[in-house]
Amino acid sequence: MQGIFDRQFYTNHGPKVRELEERLASHLGVRHAICMTNGTTALMVAARALDLEGQVILPAFTFIATAQALIWAGLEPVFCDVDPVTHTISAEKASPLITQNTSAILGVHLWGRPCDIQGLESLAQNKGLRLFYDAAHAVGCSHKGRMIGNFGEVEVFSMHATKVLNAAEGGFATTNDDLIADKLRTIRNFHTTETFVETSLRINAKMSEAQAAMGLLSLDDLASNSLRNKDLYKAYGRCLAGLPGISLVSYDENEANNYQYLIVDVDPEQAALSRDELVLLLEKENVLARRYFTPGAHKAPPFCDDFPQYVDTLPVTDSLSSRLMQLPLGENTTEQDVETICGLIRTILNHGSEIRQRLHSMG
Repeated sequence: MQGIFDRQFYTNHGPKVRELEERLASHLGVRHAICMTNGTTALMVAARALDLEGQVILPAFTFIATAQALIWAGLEPVFCDVDPVTHTISAEKASPLITQNTSAILGVHLWGRPCDIQGLESLAQNKGLRLFYDAAHAVGCSHKGRMIGNFGEVEVFSMHATKVLNAAEGGFATTNDDLIADKLRTIRNFHTTETFVETSLRINAKMSEAQAAMGLLSLDDLASNSLRNKDLYKAYGRCLAGLPGISLVSYDENEANNYQYLIVDVDPEQAALSRDELVLLLEKENVLARRYFTPGAHKAPPFCDDFPQYVDTLPVTDSLSSRLMQLPLGENTTEQDVETICGLIRTILNHGSEIRQRLHSMG
């Protein structure tokens, strides 16, 4: 930060931004990493760089910003259901939604787990569609030994403060296509100081030097933080093992993972309480449990009003939205915290019938 003050170079693609881009590209093994102000804006810029029009197919089981970015880019989202095991979009789910107005498929690597990359690539190629990915959860993750960031035409990452790699705010797009990289760099800059190719529209999506400095520090810690997340993930697995109706979303041990998300599936047929009841009780004990994603994007405003045709047609998304919860991970969480949280969950569920009666009596 002192170097930034000394140089008096605070934005407009400064030396720290360029250093971060070079290090990200090297870390992920891609030709280009283009840093921007946040992941949502990077998705908007990516859609423009691909010259998309009309409709884009995306999973409804994603953070709402995925769909918001498409609307801001002047596109119509077509919400797709997801696979019940992977929680991600697949070629099988997307194929029936393709029409003459479809221009692209936007896959999401949820929880850092890659979606159906080979299937979507084949489908996009056969149908003449563009293919890009929201990889907000997936920095430092791999698919078949290759780092996420190398698939589709563009992949977009978030560096929000909640991410394992963070710049307080920020994001970046990766591509191995030189022309797309030139378009991304031009569009992210609202004036002509950096123009690589002619584009019809620009935006101010520049990353600041302060963001880049934080991003560089966080990149230094990415490997150790991912390993620590993995240790906490395994601790949760040990402490929750054998609890009826409770299972952890699993990760492929043969691939690189950041273990950023500790996602628990609460089976309503086996668990003594519903996911919502369990989250409510954990919150009362000051445990930061979150419902992910509730509701799915297709049932969140304004999409539920603007595109009502999807509201009652995505049963897997609706089911997952009612079952999954996130438990604390990260730097401020210790193994003792994990044991305490899991002990609470066991106690709550072991007295589930009594608790449910009391909850109902309280209205």
